[in-house]
Amino acid sequence: MASREDMGSWLEGGRRDDAPDAAGRLGLPESGPGSQARLGRRVVALVVDWAVATLIAYLVTTPASFAELNSWATLLVFALENVLLVSTVGFTIGHRLLGMQVRVPGAPQGMAPGFARGAVRTVLLCLVIPAVVWDRDGRGLHDRAAGTVLVRR
Repeated sequence: MASREDMGSWLEGGRRDDAPDAAGRLGLPESGPGSQARLGRRVVALVVDWAVATLIAYLVTTPASFAELNSWATLLVFALENVLLVSTVGFTIGHRLLGMQVRVPGAPQGMAPGFARGAVRTVLLCLVIPAVVWDRDGRGLHDRAAGTVLVRR
């Protein structure tokens, strides 16, 4: 049976043996600080950010019970947190707690992505589908469209 690795990503075409790996293509180290963040860290950071957004939405909207909390309020708070924090400091609360940072490949270390990249990344992240479809580098389509990569700090 053929595996996904044998065929390459359907987004990028077939795999070539002489092609550089993801770290080489993105100009990142293989491991350690500055290397691409793994899926487990990214998922936990997303859960932390969603929990923070839920708590803030609950406190701001003051529903009679948690069941009455409007899910749109949580999504709005989540989007605001992402666009403001990623654009200005390069990480969300979840990213910071798990030692990650959003960077532009090739940009100086510690430089924030900026508002345009942060906004594109956030809108696509909130749509969910672009975030769960990855390219051959392991980046979600929201990161690829924004020209960013999530790396370890």
